[in-house]
Amino acid sequence: MIYPQAYTDFLAHFNGTKDFFECHEVLEEYWKETTPCHRESVWVWLIQFAVSLYHYRRGNERGALKLLKRLERTWSVQEDNLESLGLHAHDLKITLTEVHESLRQKKPYYNVNISILDTDLQDIVERKCQYWNVPYNRETDPGDYFLTHKHKLRDRHSSEDVKADQLSQK
Repeated sequence: MIYPQAYTDFLAHFNGTKDFFECHEVLEEYWKETTPCHRESVWVWLIQFAVSLYHYRRGNERGALKLLKRLERTWSVQEDNLESLGLHAHDLKITLTEVHESLRQKKPYYNVNISILDTDLQDIVERKCQYWNVPYNRETDPGDYFLTHKHKLRDRHSSEDVKADQLSQK
């Protein structure tokens, strides 16, 4: 199967850089290009999973729990979609449940990875991580302040952000 680059980038960020904000950015752009009105899209589900971990890492338990509850409610709709995207849905469900339980018990953030079933997809993601010079299936948190607070610290004056601001003012 041929996977969209945004999806393989998402997985490399999720399992490699642990930049959950960037996971959101790359997959949201793809989702908006392909099925923007479909809020129940598998892309939205994956985005929300990454965002829940972004919130968890930042200590925003309420935001993380809200998203995790939504993900669990929509699991039955997405399980087959996630399998068709080369992911190990059973393992992902276990991860989702464990993260949710850890949050409920107020345990500190810890890294999780998305288990990839399709060996070709895993190969693509591993090579991308290697190219980016980051470990694949990183188990320890990079401990990077910028990654933890990226939405507040990113440069909002990049050319793309300026264009978006100009369009929104029209």
